[in-house]
Amino acid sequence: MFDSIIYSKRRQALREQIGNGIILLLGNNEMPANYPDNTYKFRQDSSFLYFFGLNHPGLAGIIDVDNDEDYLFGDDVTIDDIIWMGIQPSVKEMAASVNVNKSFPFLQLKEFIGKAITQRRKIHFLPPYRHDNMLLIESLTGIRASMTKQHASIDLIKAIVKLRSTKEPCEIEEIDKACNIGYEMHTAAMRLCKPGVSEQYIAGVLDGIASSYGSMVSFPTILSQNGQTLHNHNHNLILTTGRLMLTDAGAESITNYCSDHTRTIPVGGTFTPRQRDIYEIVLNCHDHALSLSKPGITYKSIHIEVCKVLARGLKELGLMKGDIDEAVAAGAHALFMPHGLGHMMGIDVHDMEDLGQCYVGYDDEIRPSDQFGLASLRMGRRLQTGFVITDEPGCYFIPALIDKWKAENKFTDFINYEAIEKYKDFGGIRLEDDILITADGARFTGNKHIPITIDEVETIMKEN
Repeated sequence: MFDSIIYSKRRQALREQIGNGIILLLGNNEMPANYPDNTYKFRQDSSFLYFFGLNHPGLAGIIDVDNDEDYLFGDDVTIDDIIWMGIQPSVKEMAASVNVNKSFPFLQLKEFIGKAITQRRKIHFLPPYRHDNMLLIESLTGIRASMTKQHASIDLIKAIVKLRSTKEPCEIEEIDKACNIGYEMHTAAMRLCKPGVSEQYIAGVLDGIASSYGSMVSFPTILSQNGQTLHNHNHNLILTTGRLMLTDAGAESITNYCSDHTRTIPVGGTFTPRQRDIYEIVLNCHDHALSLSKPGITYKSIHIEVCKVLARGLKELGLMKGDIDEAVAAGAHALFMPHGLGHMMGIDVHDMEDLGQCYVGYDDEIRPSDQFGLASLRMGRRLQTGFVITDEPGCYFIPALIDKWKAENKFTDFINYEAIEKYKDFGGIRLEDDILITADGARFTGNKHIPITIDEVETIMKEN
């Protein structure tokens, strides 16, 4: 948790953005895994964390815009709880720790909201993503649980996106810490990537590193020799010499700020000539994105320029053909990279994605595309100093997609299907780092950079 004044300033900034009414911010509850007392690891709602900073279940916050007051609602533990959990801070003590002067039992939240409704005050709440909070909002407001997302406050969404998008120095420090854990995770994967080792073993080691240094992994670890499947959470294979192992993994710091890195490395420690060719193309894309990133530039335009680097490299290998600008404009390159260049990073690994991607990664100026590939770009709007985003180009050979496009004679002016047939057993390569937009450019986050060049990767693998 940060200094209490930070949370006071954030709540005041939110008041100024909203103007009137009351803001309801719900924390999360414990979630049973298979019976009530055996729960999943608790994860607090990120917006509640941002404005109230309290990493405890069963809390709700009210920011009263009209009367310049803040409230915390929750229940103190009983003696039965203390026997099992030990002494816990009271709700009043938790409230005071973040400069909230008024606290009440959770049941009084319904009375507070009910009174506001009778006074015809505007109640702002965020779109709930957990069903228990959907039901709670129904109980508090009378809005049916199935309709709560549609009644969420657009004004509140936009105000929170504006505040959370630009990271404060204390947040950048925490993201750097998370990236330092990511360094330990990915270099461990490089040391362990040997023929005969199971994917599951390495994935388990990475998850353990994240937990030992921080809170937990920032998302379920992706580690697979079938890197052509973009989000492959299956770890059932044994590593085989000559294949590539794609590892997309990140950590949460103790304060819940996240990292997200991807490396693709050769099982056995040495890239084959064919792997080197594709790897160098993806690395050029990765480096080009960093060189272009600076305030005032749209990430959508950077995505498109990176796709041109990808297409140009594939043309040199004979896998694409024709005019590169025309190929990218048409979306032919998306056969090889059907995802976007990156997304926002912060307290969430896909920062604020629960608020709606059209508000987080886009705005009135830059709108999402419906073109295959480009439609998957999560972050398109103009970069600003203080943004933290991912830079994650890739190149994949997805047999089912190749066969589909070939059968449809799709983009035959730009794609050499005969040559691609020889790559259908290749898998995929993705290279990802988290970058901070600075006043005059961008920098990688974290104090150590995970090996990424071919020489760096082969060296660390051979040394271990």
